[in-house]
Amino acid sequence: MNPRRNNKTILQMLIVMIIVGTIILANVLFTMVTSIHFRSGVNVKDFKEPDISNSVVLRGNRGTIYDRGGEVIAEDEDTYTLVAIMDKNRKGIGGKPAYVQDIDATAKAISAKLDLDEQDVKNTLISARQKGLYQTEFGYKGKNLSNSVKESIEKLNLPGIEFEKSLIRTYPTGNFASHLIGYAQFNEKKNRIIGEMGLEKTLDKYLQGKDGLEVYQKDMYGNILPGTKYTQEYAENGNDVYMTLDRNVQLALQGSLEKTVKETKAKHGWGLVMEVETGKILGWASLPSFNLNKRDIKNYLNVPSEFLYEPGSVMKGITYAAAIDSGHYPYGETYRSGVFYYGTDEKGKIYRSPTKVGGMIPIYDAERRDHGTLTFDKGFAISSNIAICELLTNYMDPNIYKDYVVNRFNFTKKVNIPFVYNQAGSMNFKYASEKLSTGFGQSISVTALQMAQAYTAIFNDGAMMQPYVVDHIVDGNNGEIIKQYKPKVIGHPITQETSEYLRELMRKVIEDKEGTGFYRYKMDDVSVIAKTGTGEITDENGQYGNLFTNSIMAAAPADDPKIMVYYIFDSKDYSSYSGDPFKETMKAALIAENITGETSQQLNDNKNHYNEWEEYKMPALVNHRIEYANQKLKHKKVDVVTIGNGNSIVAQFPQENSNIYTNQKVFILTDGAKITMPNMKGWTKKDITAFWKLTQIEVEMKGSGMVDKQNIEPGTTLNKDSIIKVKLK
Repeated sequence: MNPRRNNKTILQMLIVMIIVGTIILANVLFTMVTSIHFRSGVNVKDFKEPDISNSVVLRGNRGTIYDRGGEVIAEDEDTYTLVAIMDKNRKGIGGKPAYVQDIDATAKAISAKLDLDEQDVKNTLISARQKGLYQTEFGYKGKNLSNSVKESIEKLNLPGIEFEKSLIRTYPTGNFASHLIGYAQFNEKKNRIIGEMGLEKTLDKYLQGKDGLEVYQKDMYGNILPGTKYTQEYAENGNDVYMTLDRNVQLALQGSLEKTVKETKAKHGWGLVMEVETGKILGWASLPSFNLNKRDIKNYLNVPSEFLYEPGSVMKGITYAAAIDSGHYPYGETYRSGVFYYGTDEKGKIYRSPTKVGGMIPIYDAERRDHGTLTFDKGFAISSNIAICELLTNYMDPNIYKDYVVNRFNFTKKVNIPFVYNQAGSMNFKYASEKLSTGFGQSISVTALQMAQAYTAIFNDGAMMQPYVVDHIVDGNNGEIIKQYKPKVIGHPITQETSEYLRELMRKVIEDKEGTGFYRYKMDDVSVIAKTGTGEITDENGQYGNLFTNSIMAAAPADDPKIMVYYIFDSKDYSSYSGDPFKETMKAALIAENITGETSQQLNDNKNHYNEWEEYKMPALVNHRIEYANQKLKHKKVDVVTIGNGNSIVAQFPQENSNIYTNQKVFILTDGAKITMPNMKGWTKKDITAFWKLTQIEVEMKGSGMVDKQNIEPGTTLNKDSIIKVKLK
């Protein structure tokens, strides 16, 4: 490179910039001194208003809200209102008409660009002229126009057709954690967009931009005089907010709750999905919800953090944790289930009685079942109320339990979650009935957020994590992070040993055939630990009626929990509902965390692994050719297993119109006689059963979990007498 030549080029560029700047400045000064616009030759005095200076506010954009993947949740959008100037005295620079002259041509041109009837546009223009209006608009269809629509109309060069700029807050995702996000809108009194609800309101000082000011002169007809406009103060954009919410998890949670609410005719459905080790909230849902753009709001309550309810048997996990951690858990001991009669002695101590005592209302297990003599471990699996009563009567002082509830797990305190309004819980703990019933989730009111926070200690080796939904805040003008939120341990209410033992008890809830979650919540491809709950809801008179909260607090994988899901709905149905929607949410959350099986190795072995969770309808493939099936399944993120070497399909699994999901195995049986052994590593029992039924080739299974070993090498030709043996781990 020649330094002299390079310096010469730079010098030439500087000279050109100086000349251009000088010409622009001279034009402005010339206009100000002579009142003649240099380029057009127009005498601005002929048009200047009595007021020398006019100004317009330059709007500082409100900050954008993003999910953790950078997808927009809320943003500002420039919009425009179409205006027609009808006053025939309105003229532009040089005396050119600046009003609507040809009504017919204008109406035809505008209606072609907008969803407006040509005759309606024509009538609007005629009416405005007859009434002597200076200008007119075209109703809601002429408002909130996009920039592209505005530009397409401007290209028509229609005299008198102009636009007034406005700013609106839009939500591209529509219905997306709506009660949490809230909304912002233009406030006439404050002359700016402000947050009215949810995070839009609590984050307002961060999101709010700073307006600027532009000054100019205009003529008597409202036209800006050339060479008179300048910016007195520049606008500043608000800060951008990045959430912890995961788009796929959020949509899965919302979709699952919608299915459950519809199936059970529930009044409400709500839930949380959270990372166990960090407290990051990936999903936050409350039904009935609303569209953030339409704001068809039926209830303003942000249920997961503001609605207090009696949690039912999910509370038993806290009771057992208190007994184990305080050294009062009766390992290996048994108790008699059935009915629990009780009374209090002269010191107020509760005791179990063989018969009813005075007006004390006896306590029963669910549906008044008598399970006989049980260990306390078994009592947890089947969610026995009598086990709780025995713990609080004969083994642990109720005041010890109260200390864990109030001072360790913080149920009567608000959750210290940044920017989210939430309620403190409450409990009645005066009478014997109240002391006993709090142990199984009655006489105590909590929020879902409180319960999720408490269970992080159980899932996370005793460390209780502070939940949070805002990950970081970025300066909207220079891109620097001005606030970063990180995982925070807020206490150790229980020891690691207590956490480990309780997690084993929660495993039995799902894996024990008599456990309350075995049939409904057991998953094929991952081991889940859980505590289910059914709580009675009081009516307006404070009496328990026929409405129940149904819930599950679950985490996976069981051996090393990474994801927790708290899923709740209230309905008259407390026994016959499906657990599949919950499992869809758990699966989506695990996929979001790159966990699709018990080990990361199984994840790596899955060549068809996709990270984005989606749901589809299984197409009808039977009696079609392989090419047809490939085309139908081409854009579905599923793992297709083709059985046989034929060209036509004779059977399929799942059946047509069944729901199928990301990474699910789809089996196609062809009319070919040659069937080869597939690589079953990572297959679930459900996958193996489907293969068995389609081929009629027996498969012997040992263990639980996912296939780790198989006795026949992949690619080996099979026949009806082949016996496949697999070991699951």
